[in-house]
Amino acid sequence: MEQNNNRYANWQRDIGMFLGSQTISFFGSSIVQYAILWYLTLTTKSGVIMTLSVVFGFLPTFFISPFAGVWADRYNRKRLIVLSDGVIAFSTLVLIVLFLVGQRSIGVLLAASAIRALGSGIQMPAVSAILPQLVPEKELTRINGLNGSIQAVVMLVSPMISGVLLNAVTMEAIFLIDVVTAIVAILIMVFFLQVPTHAKASQEQASNYFQDLKLGFVYIKNHAFIRKLFLYFSLAFLMAAPVSFLSPLQVARTFGEDVWRLTAIEVTFSVGMMAGGLLVASWGGFKNRIHSIAFAIAIMGVCTFGMGIIPNFWIYLFLMAVIGVAIPFLSAPSTVLLQEEVEEAFLGRVFGVQSMIATLMMPLGMLVFGPLADRMAIEILMVVSGLLLVFIAFFALRDQVLVEAGKPKGPDAE
Repeated sequence: MEQNNNRYANWQRDIGMFLGSQTISFFGSSIVQYAILWYLTLTTKSGVIMTLSVVFGFLPTFFISPFAGVWADRYNRKRLIVLSDGVIAFSTLVLIVLFLVGQRSIGVLLAASAIRALGSGIQMPAVSAILPQLVPEKELTRINGLNGSIQAVVMLVSPMISGVLLNAVTMEAIFLIDVVTAIVAILIMVFFLQVPTHAKASQEQASNYFQDLKLGFVYIKNHAFIRKLFLYFSLAFLMAAPVSFLSPLQVARTFGEDVWRLTAIEVTFSVGMMAGGLLVASWGGFKNRIHSIAFAIAIMGVCTFGMGIIPNFWIYLFLMAVIGVAIPFLSAPSTVLLQEEVEEAFLGRVFGVQSMIATLMMPLGMLVFGPLADRMAIEILMVVSGLLLVFIAFFALRDQVLVEAGKPKGPDAE
């Protein structure tokens, strides 16, 4: 017990440093992400190009995630996070050079997105797995909710800044912001944050890499609640593709091509997500975490359906904000559930598979919905996907394996 108390003696300072570094890095990346997205949207107005941007931005993460999950369990997670930030910064620096010499093709932007996605794929399992090393278990829900609010603030500010910069400076100058913020984040991680190497990484690795990878999949296979949770996640991510990626195109086609409209949907989503994160941080959601997850999916479905039938832009924005409120009720409880239930030695691999699901299912959804967006109204796609999200939530609530796993444990149990 004394060792555990010493482990978290300075946890508030440590998590402050960690979240601060990640916020700075995320801020720069978000500005560049929105700039690239809007550049492609306004330049091409093509559902196929939007599909390609999603494929190049997500599939590399899918392919690297299983490897990254094993790395997060075998090696120092702090170093992996620093490495991933460095990869993303380097790819952006290369993009700056290419733009300066006149290489401004869509292919260049897609290739840069793919390299950045590789860096993100390395980072995500390590970030999710490192939090229990920094934060006491009883504080995980609050910190995950707070982290969601911080990300929402960044998502609120960064599209507004990106929209202003897009009309005021060159793309090269916007890209440079990402390089600078990544360097600052790396310096904070290296010089101001001490994270002890977790137990498995400190030991001599008795098994080889592919044995560890296989053991990770076997671990998931032997835990019914993880299998079921990942199944419903897969279906939800698949059906969330239209609202996640086609809403800027829908707005440009239906309501107008003004940059402020594209900025507005991102801002309202971020405001909603910030409010939802604060609500999760203060309330924690329903006692049964599966109820919170299903509730979030159902709200997303209802709002997505509404975005397909509402002709008023301001109501459209309101529905986008409500979706933002729902997101932390999906992400925080599911992350905490895995952080609490999965053994520390397998956390990286489990979160690696979760990253695979997120990065595979949305591109798969866009492979269907993206080309359809050039052949039919996006509103129809919103209606269909919204209804299916509601059905997914309904069946998740009736799944006894998930409901049982989501019940509160320890002193919080009734």
